[in-house]
Amino acid sequence: MPQHSPFKIEIPAKDILSYLFPENKESSDQPIWIDAAEPDRSLSPKQLLQWSKRLGVGLQKLGMHEGDVVMTFATNHIFVPVAYLGVSASGCIFSGCNPAYSVSEIVYQVENTGAKVILVDPALLGSALPAIDKARFPRDKVFLFNDVECQTTQGIRDWRSMIGSPDEAKHWTWRAINGDACATTTAVINYSSGTTGLPKGVMISHQNVIANIEQSIYMRDLEQDYTPKTKPTERWLGFLPLYHAYGQLWSIGAACKLLTPCFFMRTFSFSSFLCHIQTHRITHIQTAPPVLVMLAKRPETVSYDISSLVNILCGAAPLSAELQNEVSTKCNVQVVQTWGMTELTCSMLHVPGGLDDRSGSVGHIDPNASVKLISDDGREVGVGERGEVLVKGPNVCLGYWRNAQATRELFDDDGYMRTGDVAVRNERGWYWIVDRKKELIKVKGFQVAPAELEALLLEHPDVADAAVCALQLDHEELPRGYLVLQENVKGRMTEEDIHTWLNQRVAKHKRLLGGIQFINEVPKSPSGKIQRKVLKEWAAKDAHDFVRTRARAKL
Repeated sequence: MPQHSPFKIEIPAKDILSYLFPENKESSDQPIWIDAAEPDRSLSPKQLLQWSKRLGVGLQKLGMHEGDVVMTFATNHIFVPVAYLGVSASGCIFSGCNPAYSVSEIVYQVENTGAKVILVDPALLGSALPAIDKARFPRDKVFLFNDVECQTTQGIRDWRSMIGSPDEAKHWTWRAINGDACATTTAVINYSSGTTGLPKGVMISHQNVIANIEQSIYMRDLEQDYTPKTKPTERWLGFLPLYHAYGQLWSIGAACKLLTPCFFMRTFSFSSFLCHIQTHRITHIQTAPPVLVMLAKRPETVSYDISSLVNILCGAAPLSAELQNEVSTKCNVQVVQTWGMTELTCSMLHVPGGLDDRSGSVGHIDPNASVKLISDDGREVGVGERGEVLVKGPNVCLGYWRNAQATRELFDDDGYMRTGDVAVRNERGWYWIVDRKKELIKVKGFQVAPAELEALLLEHPDVADAAVCALQLDHEELPRGYLVLQENVKGRMTEEDIHTWLNQRVAKHKRLLGGIQFINEVPKSPSGKIQRKVLKEWAAKDAHDFVRTRARAKL
């Protein structure tokens, strides 16, 4: 039987704007979205609402219709929430594009979404314009999008040139959505990580967004020693990319709902990250394991005062108990795990925010949701058994944009969504993510989980980061490791040193018999996931040299 969440909550049946800005309630003047580098630049919810309505007016004047897509191509800045909510206010669909994308990747998203308007960061015109021209997209529907007004550049006007006036915004109202329409009307198209095949547009409804904000807030307040009246003031650091579900949920939606100041970083660098925590006395961050690896391993950590930090919410990729506890101890901070994916709006499992859990668990099922674990042979498994996570709940996406076949394949006959992640649960209903189903390595019939070896390698004091994948040979697969060494051991540490250390800690079939290669950086997406597709490409290139080296060794 599927496991149902022990928690139930009321989820408003509204559109996103009506949820965040209830009728007959005055919007706050408190600065919420703040530029971390220039904190004099900020927006309050009241200002955000006016700008969002002005954008809504402007998009309708451009002839945009309900269900049309508006794409942003921008780094984080305080007006991105305006685009996210203003597009929604106009009845259109928001889709953010990764600023690191190549021309061909931008073209793919422009064409796949069928975007009718594009808002582009002036700093990204170098890659945006060739993509726009290649996609034969009309330049008069492209606008410069920044937090300061821009001069027309190469025929591209500033977005303020097409929006409504403050007076127009004052007398304009968005079309409210209620009832079942909230669950079926797409608000956002976020693109999945694309670790296999081309990225797919994930259709997120208004109900999905509201449900996941409510679920996430409920879980973070669970088991806390405060009440709503005694809750301490918080300050967040908004460095998660706002084209991604994780950043949208917390830095836009939850920040607005909770009126929590969020300091935006345009781009991430570790030293700036630490400096902003120190300068702005940041109390909470939402992040992914790569940042915890840096906090644990990088020497800069001790050069800054980050004592204001009390809580780290970590998701987007597997986090070992060892790394979680290392950061907790080193930084005197509580690390709380969550699990989710783009197809779940953001999250589906949380450790209650008030619990200092050190087990590596991703916690309970979120309110109003259910989970079942399915074995490779299609059997529903019980306590302590591994199985693929299948989920159902109000935050589960509508499906894939313009991809009916992929949508059909996403859900089982009972309407549960297949995630591809493998988990175990205990008798208390707590879950642990143990691997990704399609990433398992088969060694002489035994299954080897890359995440298990990666977590173990990170326990080595001289390893700064690690990734493991299968080295595909003619008739076998072998685990291969790509390791980043600490700076002080580079040139001295050898592959054999790592083999000797690891072989004492794993069964023979889990040894890195496919070899070890030292690299400068593990390839990861901005949301923190190891890019398995890149690793497979590396391993495919390395396989020929490996076979030749092994053949010589046998002579």
